[in-house]
Amino acid sequence: MRHLFKVIGLVFLSVFLLILLVFVYFNLPDPAPRADVKLGMTFSARYATDLGLDWKQTYLALLDDIGVKKLRLPVYWDLAEPKAGEYFWDDLDWQLTEAEKRQADVILTIGQRVPRWPECHIPGWVGSDDQQRQTDLLRFMGRVIERYKSHQAVTMWQVENEPFLVFFGICPPFDKNFLDQEIAFVKSLDATRPVLLTDSGELSLWVGAAKRGDVFGTTMYRHIWSPKVGGYFTYPIGPNFFRAKEWLVRTFTKQKNFIVIELQAEPWASGWIADIPLQEQFRTMDETKLWENVDYAKRVGFPEVYLWGGEWWYWMKEKKDYPAVWETGKELFRENEKNF
Repeated sequence: MRHLFKVIGLVFLSVFLLILLVFVYFNLPDPAPRADVKLGMTFSARYATDLGLDWKQTYLALLDDIGVKKLRLPVYWDLAEPKAGEYFWDDLDWQLTEAEKRQADVILTIGQRVPRWPECHIPGWVGSDDQQRQTDLLRFMGRVIERYKSHQAVTMWQVENEPFLVFFGICPPFDKNFLDQEIAFVKSLDATRPVLLTDSGELSLWVGAAKRGDVFGTTMYRHIWSPKVGGYFTYPIGPNFFRAKEWLVRTFTKQKNFIVIELQAEPWASGWIADIPLQEQFRTMDETKLWENVDYAKRVGFPEVYLWGGEWWYWMKEKKDYPAVWETGKELFRENEKNF
């Protein structure tokens, strides 16, 4: 028994030392920030509207005042096809036209799962039959691609948003085979543009998404709120955490193209953001944390970084008379102009 306890103790000690070494590696002195990183922004007209903003005014302010030149725009199925076979393209047409006027590049996110809660945006007219839903979705995606594949502003298709993050969002059960079918379908309709797949930065190994896309995009969050960790929490990981995962993916897949598709630039709070006191919001995001997060992402070293939260910046400025985050964002993008 004494020998058994000794073996068990050595195993636990070895595991502890391994975990300690990994933690130390992830938090070694950070690499220098990459100088030629291009900043972009995800924009959701739906989210801006939910915040009580004029979404067109918000969008133009991000383009003209902040100086955003790279955009990710979600195509919401329930808004673009509110009734079966009846389409509403006006809002997306306008966004793309304004982007093209300013020579901005756009990633269009298509599928049933696209940015912003509840993640999956399925029209109410879609029934409960999974096969019929998939058929309807492919038909809709085909309409989007045929409409916009000749648009000069569109540079990439994102197929679904973090599809492997199955425990987050209100969505139908994940079907890996159908995801493959979606990707093949998009490529069959437009072979000229790359397909982007995305996954969680902190909660995934990336391999499933990375091996399927021409480009892989990771999310990147630093300060979160979650009841599973007892409230507010800061991830104790440095940029080397992401660099190690990149090495892992490069080793086990053919993926060579990595970007940050969603860098935290707004609060993650315990409820609807507009109802949360500002001092609580500042626990996970303010102008200082914004600057620190961008610096962190540059140290990871991926060539493009898309920020998440420009609508909140504008809401803070216009609705809360707190322009500091907006001004910091403007400064960050102004510094970044030399990389375009």
